[in-house]
Amino acid sequence: MMLHPELLRATRTAPGPLLRATALLTAVTAGHVAQAALLAVTLADIAAGRTGRLPALLGAVAAVLLLRAFLTWRQRLAAAEAGARIRSALRDELLVQLGHLGPAHSTAARAGALRATVVDGVEGVNTYLSRYLPQFAVVCLVTPALLVWIATLDPWAAVALSAAVAAALLLPRLWDRALAERGKDHWDSYEDLAADYLESLQHMATLRATGAAGRRRRVLEDRSRRLHRAIVAKLRVSLVDTALTDLAIQAGTLAAVLLACASAATGHATGAVSYLLLMLASECFRPLRDLSREWHAGYVGLSAADSIAALRTARPAVPDTGTLAPVRPSAPALSFTGIRFAYPGTDRPALDGVDVHCPAGRTTALVGPSGAGKSTLLALLQRHHDPDAGAVLLDGVDVRELSLAALRRTVAVVSQDTYLFAASIADNLRLADPGASADRLVAACRDAGVHDEITALPDGYATVLGERGATLSGGQRQRLALARALLCDAPVLVLDEATSAVDEQREHRITLALRRAAHGRTCLIIAHRLAAVRHADQIVVLDGGRVDAVGDPAALAGDGGVYAALATADLRD
Repeated sequence: MMLHPELLRATRTAPGPLLRATALLTAVTAGHVAQAALLAVTLADIAAGRTGRLPALLGAVAAVLLLRAFLTWRQRLAAAEAGARIRSALRDELLVQLGHLGPAHSTAARAGALRATVVDGVEGVNTYLSRYLPQFAVVCLVTPALLVWIATLDPWAAVALSAAVAAALLLPRLWDRALAERGKDHWDSYEDLAADYLESLQHMATLRATGAAGRRRRVLEDRSRRLHRAIVAKLRVSLVDTALTDLAIQAGTLAAVLLACASAATGHATGAVSYLLLMLASECFRPLRDLSREWHAGYVGLSAADSIAALRTARPAVPDTGTLAPVRPSAPALSFTGIRFAYPGTDRPALDGVDVHCPAGRTTALVGPSGAGKSTLLALLQRHHDPDAGAVLLDGVDVRELSLAALRRTVAVVSQDTYLFAASIADNLRLADPGASADRLVAACRDAGVHDEITALPDGYATVLGERGATLSGGQRQRLALARALLCDAPVLVLDEATSAVDEQREHRITLALRRAAHGRTCLIIAHRLAAVRHADQIVVLDGGRVDAVGDPAALAGDGGVYAALATADLRD
């Protein structure tokens, strides 16, 4: 049977429970063999008319049954423990890996496909390792021992059974390559369907608003049909595997029966030996039948193994090779020097020779038309990518020399696309600081201009939000995200269109609050509406991946150029 290296690697997370589950399963199998031997002796005594020891033999059979039931119970508990540990450890590893890979990987991968790998794929791995692998070990341990025992009773029967066992194990391997191809096609189809369904559920309002729900349903139906075809194709090959195994088992059993009958008829074996030979022949194939069953139960894990391996071994867009600790607690100066960067697969640089200096403890705004390179600069600051040329400096230290963990503690970000979890408001805020007191939560929310609205809710800060904060308005979600960033107490605060979902009056109030919150921090703000950055200490105007102008609002407005065009567009709006 197939043993995937990626799945075998996962056994290292729970070696103790797996060994215990394997040992107990071996004991359960030994119980079946003991019961078979006792029944053989019992049948031989009955056939010979000896009834004196029947009560003792039947009592022994009953005792073996009870012992086997107890061992089976303990074995299932051990297998469940092993599966739980493997499942938990593997999912934790994959989630940590997703965190290391960063947004660049998440942007390229589909959320539904990742969910299928991390949830359903790992669940299949659990079944494969906690059930199939112990059964495979039992086949390797018990079946050879039974064949040796049978050889002491009837060498020719042992030869026939050995050939049948070898056929049952080896013949299906001729279809392994075809089965692996069908399994990959099945898992790819499943991932595609899972990704499409998740996107459809997340964006159902958009589908209904655009009248595209029917068209989307047809796409999902096509995906479902493709998955059905992949499952049927895999089943065809799998059934050949099962048929060959069953054929070998039945042929071996028949050969053992015929040889046992021949030995008894010719007087080469006593009745007890003949009965024992028949019973042991049946038990010789029991582990193989159980292995075939567990193989099919755990095949989803084998199908998902390549996806799990690809995710686990994926390399982030930027290597975490920095070793320095965070910059000093006070606000650092921030500089982009000679930055040139092009996204992978594109020829035109998103940034070309950008030099920007953000003074320590001051607020710098980045403005410019869409595609000017503003968000790309922030991505380089957060090391979602590294520049092709130039450097991003915090107090003169290249951010590549900081560990990613240190950089995350130094830079707090509030993006336009905020995310809130289905938890209480207080829990969402404490993601930034699990130990934050209630007073700190209130202070951060006051600075973000959302405290009064929170207290107006039925349960205040204990109010449980819907998924993605769906029970709040867009402006409330952004201001909660802003309060969460303030709780990070990072020396650098980045606001990427953080007030885009609020009206002008609320934006003005938040802007004033931000001026208070920015005290002691170096702030970098991106905004399309110039009103949101009119209080910035300096404004950097980007256009076409280059710096067009730097100055204060009054000077920039008087110079004309890109800033003046943006201001005119704001007035028209």
